[in-house]
Amino acid sequence: MTGQDTDLNAVEIDTSKPHPARMYDWYLGGKDNYPVDEEMGRQMLALDPRVPVMAKVNRAFMHRATRWLARSGVRQFLDIGTGIPTEPNLHQIAQQVAPEARVVYCDNDPIVLAHAAALLRSTPEGVTEYLQADIRQPAAIVEGARKVLDFTRPVALSLVAVLHFVSDEDGAHDLVSRLLAELPSGSYLMMTHATADFTPEESAAATEKLKAAGVTLALRSREEFARFFDGLELVEPGVEVVHRWHPELGEPVPGQDDGVIPGYGAVGRKP
Repeated sequence: MTGQDTDLNAVEIDTSKPHPARMYDWYLGGKDNYPVDEEMGRQMLALDPRVPVMAKVNRAFMHRATRWLARSGVRQFLDIGTGIPTEPNLHQIAQQVAPEARVVYCDNDPIVLAHAAALLRSTPEGVTEYLQADIRQPAAIVEGARKVLDFTRPVALSLVAVLHFVSDEDGAHDLVSRLLAELPSGSYLMMTHATADFTPEESAAATEKLKAAGVTLALRSREEFARFFDGLELVEPGVEVVHRWHPELGEPVPGQDDGVIPGYGAVGRKP
């Protein structure tokens, strides 16, 4: 784990192929991306010009779900697939409600590590920490998170727009089950996931383009997404198109109603 501000030049970053975190940054209008990320981003936009709206809708879901969880009494968050910091970050939302909230961020892109300082500006009462690890390393994530979070008390596991980059061959559902198994009763899973349910042709083309560039895109159906919540108690309204999950908890994203947003979101409680 690291609490240090890291020199971007000292971090080894692979710029030979696009990375989802840096593409996401480009969609959001950020500057922490490379030509290879922008090029692939533009190819995605050619298939569906609403991709930047989708990125913002996922971000807005994280804000609303975090707000809901903090208001429901959750004081610990484990955010995997954090991405490049874009304010407000998860800890800022949680600590607005509960200044004592503790947050562990986790991502596998070194460029996120280079900006970790922005993720570590906690309230005096709370704690934030950053862990450099891949979701395919659940044991390492849990080991690192235990240094900050009390695993005898409820933890909200945040997997926003990350599992669609993990294939079935890599055991996506098993990875989530293994992480949830470490969390106590009263913990939550908050998650969004892209789908091909509404845009099958565009989604197939996007999957092939990303595959050719070395990026896995595993789009899942509503039923496949719901499987991640097996054994959990879904918070109303259950599995929903991302921007329709408790819209009253945040501001709408411009353009979110211009056609169907091809993604699902949900929050579930571990009994």
